Amino acid sequence: MSAIDELLRRNAGLTERQLGDRSTPQPSMRVALLTCMDARIRVFAIFGLAEGEAHVLRNAGGVVTDDVIRSLALSQRKLGTREVMIVQHSNCGLQTVTEDGFKDELEEASGLRPTWSVEAFREVKDSVRTSMNRVRHAIYLPHTDTVRGFVYDVHTGELTEVV
Repeated sequence: MSAIDELLRRNAGLTERQLGDRSTPQPSMRVALLTCMDARIRVFAIFGLAEGEAHVLRNAGGVVTDDVIRSLALSQRKLGTREVMIVQHSNCGLQTVTEDGFKDELEEASGLRPTWSVEAFREVKDSVRTSMNRVRHAIYLPHTDTVRGFVYDVHTGELTEVV
């Protein structure tokens, strides 16, 4: 059985009513949360979120890219969010690659060099600061005053705020 088939089987077996408000696409807490796609980060469990409370954006590294700015612009301008929370984490896969090394690998395999940035980093706190600054200086976002960043420890579950 494929992984997708397994997920479909699990979905068909859901009998519990899901908690949260599904009446509107506007998140009730008016917050957008960006984090990494890492499977060890259980966003809803970590923050005790119910469906309908927050916009949750995920990508490799939980870094602010042009596409994240696009999503945040829609989230803020059309769906009412006012705060941005950035949560990157310890032991991230982006710390194991380099910008040029990964692009070289992709170019060798495909014949084309990616035009996008890998966003590799060594120090997670520096990456969080960079992402916070990108949000704070994004001209498309009307709400850039309440942007906070954190590092999540995947082993202990501890959150450390980055200032």
